[in-house]
Formats: sequence, structure tokens, C-alpha cells
Amino acid sequence: MKVPLLDLQAQLEYLEDDILAAVTRVVKSTRYIQGPEVEEFEKEIAEYCGAAYGVGVTSGTDALLISLMSLGIGPGDKVLTTPYSFFATMGVILRVGAIPVFADIDPISFNIDPAKMEEVLAADTSREIKAIIPVHLYGQCADMSAIMEMAARYGLPVIEDAAQAIGAEYPLPAAGAAKGTYKRAGSMGLAGCFSFFPSKNLGGIGDAGMVVTQDKDFAERLVLMRNHGAHPKYYHKLVGGNFRLDPIQAAALRVKLPYLERWHAGRCANARRYDSLFLQSGLVDAQQIVVPKVVYSQTPGADGRIPNVHIYNQYILRVARRNELREWLNKNDIGCEVYYPVPLHKQECLGDIGAGVQCPEAEKAADTTIALPIYPELTEAMQEYVVEKIVQFYS
Repeated sequence: MKVPLLDLQAQLEYLEDDILAAVTRVVKSTRYIQGPEVEEFEKEIAEYCGAAYGVGVTSGTDALLISLMSLGIGPGDKVLTTPYSFFATMGVILRVGAIPVFADIDPISFNIDPAKMEEVLAADTSREIKAIIPVHLYGQCADMSAIMEMAARYGLPVIEDAAQAIGAEYPLPAAGAAKGTYKRAGSMGLAGCFSFFPSKNLGGIGDAGMVVTQDKDFAERLVLMRNHGAHPKYYHKLVGGNFRLDPIQAAALRVKLPYLERWHAGRCANARRYDSLFLQSGLVDAQQIVVPKVVYSQTPGADGRIPNVHIYNQYILRVARRNELREWLNKNDIGCEVYYPVPLHKQECLGDIGAGVQCPEAEKAADTTIALPIYPELTEAMQEYVVEKIVQFYS
């Protein structure tokens, strides 16, 4: 049996006609820059996320970049973030001339650890840190109640890197509400940055991204920044860039958006099936593998333990003999991937900035984690085959 890590063809089989019709609509309209498809998609994503405004951009990377640019962050500034994420999280900080500062991750969620963040912020006596970028990794929100409280205390804007987490939810405490109120990823900080790269839960037919925000002034600045800082045309208030969302991508994504909750449900069902199969296999009890955990809000004032809503962009195992297992799975036609083999503070391009950075949990995760197929079209038989082969490996 062949089990790919991602199967875009399976999704395309039932969406192809609608996507082709949407693309044709754009082509025939001759509105190839911005236009109604982009405007409607911005409104739809903002509404879905519970945000007031959406600003479509070229990619998830540019969503982060344009957010930093719109805040005026640049040379001499520092930005606090996680050491365990896709390179873009750090890359955009370096591109504006700022310096990334890292706080280690929580070993259960793989997201940035608020306790470690507090240590870093308390040590920043000269107040060089100008913003925080938490990442909602693999489809599960970081501890946003603790992060937002910290950000308010230190007077720092929060840019949520929600590239992998559209639709994930976090139970923020709410005034007068015993159990708090669920907020969707991207709606809690000043900016929420999304990627619509094809492998994402809501994936385009190429690169695309979005920034959502509750702040009208910030949204207007983003709109200026994505179009060379010009308003009106040829009158430039800011030095921006060309970060415009392609209307063909917007049209295709509008076809897909109504399916997103169904796809989330499929991913969650597949995650539960994996959990059950791995528990039955004995590998968990034998400590050969650790299945993903849905973390809980521990916010004071919350009524008991309130779970995150995990949307499983990736199903991540911690495993013994990771590299050997990866080779075994590939040999047996099972797609898998390591997200990510080198923590950000260990990347060669960082040079002296990474020297002396201590993030042992991120380094341990980089050495022990592996992603299995989790897309909603994955069949029960495919999952049973994946688990069977992993059991064989450890036998």
C-alpha cells in the first residue's frame, strides 16, 4: 500500500470543476490585480476568524513581514519568538534588520513556553524587545492568555504566526464568563498571519496569505504597505512593497473555505484513530512513541481545565530512533516528514546571533519528532497500515 504524506489529488477530485469555474471567472473578468475576489475573500476570512479586517497578501511569509514593517520594526530592535518553527518566522525578523530573541518551547505542545518568555522579557532591562511572535505550531494555539497578559504588562504588540492553525481555537478568559470565550487563532493579537500554501488545512493552488486584525488603523497601514505604500496611486506615504494577493488564488480559496470545518473534523477523527491504534499497539506504554497532546488552559479564573481546539495541520509523534524510523517508513511507501530538523537558533545563516542560545527542548524536539499523514481523505485502512509498519519497526 502507498500512503503519501499529503494527497492534493484526492481533494481535487471533488473540487476540480468548481475551482476551474472560479479561475475562469477571474480570467474572463480581466480583473487580474486585487478586485472583487480578493475583497470578498478578505471579508470571509476575517469573519471566519472573528476579526474585524482581513488584508490579503502574497504568502504567509509576507503576512509576517508586512506586519513587522507596518509596526516600524527595524535595525536595532529585537523580536521575541520561538526557536522551533518554519524558517519564515525568524527570516522576516532578519529581513527588516531586527534581531530574533528566543524563548524555549513547552515539550508537550511544542509551542513557545510562557515561563521562558517571562525570563527573557525580565532580562531585557533596556527594553530592546519591540514585539512578540508566538507560533501556533502544527494546528494548536500557543498559551495566548499568558502571552497576551505578558504583552500587555510589557507594552508589546503580538503578531500571531497562525500559518498552520486557521480554525484552531483557544479559550481566552472573558469578563463575566466563568469558562472564558473561545477565540480563533489570529484574532487575539494585534495581527494574525495565515498561510494558504497548498499543504495547509486551507490550501491554495499556489502561494497566498492573509493578515487579520481588529485594529482599523493597523489594517489601513497594511493595505498601504502591500501596494508600495501608495495612496492615491503614485503618491507614496510609506516604503512598502508588492505584497498583493493574486485574485486567482482568492477565487480558488473561496471555493475551498466552505469545506474547511468538514476537513478539520476529518483530521481530528484521523488523529483520534491514530491515538487509539497506537495505544492498542503497546508502543505508547513501551515509551517507544509519544502521541500528540491537546493542551489545556491553566488561566486563573477559568472554570477547570479548558481544552484548546487542535486542528491537526500535522500529526506529530515523538519517537525513539527517529531517523531510522523515517527510512523504514519511506522504504514501505509511507510518507513522513521532519518538521523541523534544525531549530532556528542553530541555523547557519544566523551566525553569531545564535551563539550561546540555550533552548534544549527545541533541540530535543528537532531530534525526536516525525509527522505522519493526517489529511482528511486518509482512509482507515491507510492508517492501520501506517501503524502496522511502525509496530513492525519497533518489534
